[in-house]
Amino acid sequence: MNNFSDIISRAKKMQEKMKEVQEGLKKIEVTGVSGGNLVKVTLTGDYEMKSIVVDENAKKEKDEIVNDLIVAAYNDAKEKLRKKTSEELGKATGTTNLPFDLKLPF
Repeated sequence: MNNFSDIISRAKKMQEKMKEVQEGLKKIEVTGVSGGNLVKVTLTGDYEMKSIVVDENAKKEKDEIVNDLIVAAYNDAKEKLRKKTSEELGKATGTTNLPFDLKLPF
């Protein structure tokens, strides 16, 4: 019975550590860019958009082009965030190559 108690204790510690990691991940910010820095999109660790910056030179372009630049900058930020999240989870768990879309159970 002692082994079962030990397993439960380790599981609780791991759960607490993963909650801390999740909170830390929310604090991450990444910026995606497109069009040679004409558009910048910043995302937080929970994939919330924090800001969009459109350079004055981009504003001279057609709306369709500006829209495409915004989408490209967002996608760049999203990919950077996936990689950063995976890296941080790997550091916390001592593993590598965790899937970038890992859903934690809590």
